[in-house]
Amino acid sequence: MTYLVLGVGGALENIVPPVPADTVVLFGAFLSARGQANPWLVWLVVLVPNAASAMVVYLVARRYGEQAFRTRLGQWILHPDQLQKVGRFYRRWGVFAIFISRFLPAFRAVVPVFAGVSEVAPRRVAVPIVTASALWYGLLVYLGHTAGANWRSILDAFGRINRVLLWIALGLALVVLAWWWRSRRAKR
Repeated sequence: MTYLVLGVGGALENIVPPVPADTVVLFGAFLSARGQANPWLVWLVVLVPNAASAMVVYLVARRYGEQAFRTRLGQWILHPDQLQKVGRFYRRWGVFAIFISRFLPAFRAVVPVFAGVSEVAPRRVAVPIVTASALWYGLLVYLGHTAGANWRSILDAFGRINRVLLWIALGLALVVLAWWWRSRRAKR
């Protein structure tokens, strides 16, 4: 049952972004430090559903995303010129952007959507998602398992790291918002 809960928690992050897979991984690592779970299985049962759900989101966006951006709401989010610029960005920086996004809160769930809408090839999406997620969750399992006796201290340290990553993500979000605003105004 523990592994099922961990797997579902890992998968939900890409569908319901406020559900943090990082906390799920750390909790599983804590359980492994107490002998209640295997650290390798914790890593695997979070990684596989997380990467799979990211790919499902990508595939849905690839199949239906362009239609969604033709609607009034979709064109308010990104008008066709902006969508073309996003596509150019992914053609140039896609693999790197997808890889880096897996380390940043909030961007993890959004980037596969735009990669899908931009019709990035599946392997160019899957490889960075799986690689970065494997590295990140592996690090979290290792740290959580190693510091399992100090659950409170690992959560505090992780909270500080996540705050830094959140500030980075917010900075990037502001850059994206500024681009969105300028490109909307240029359209007029």
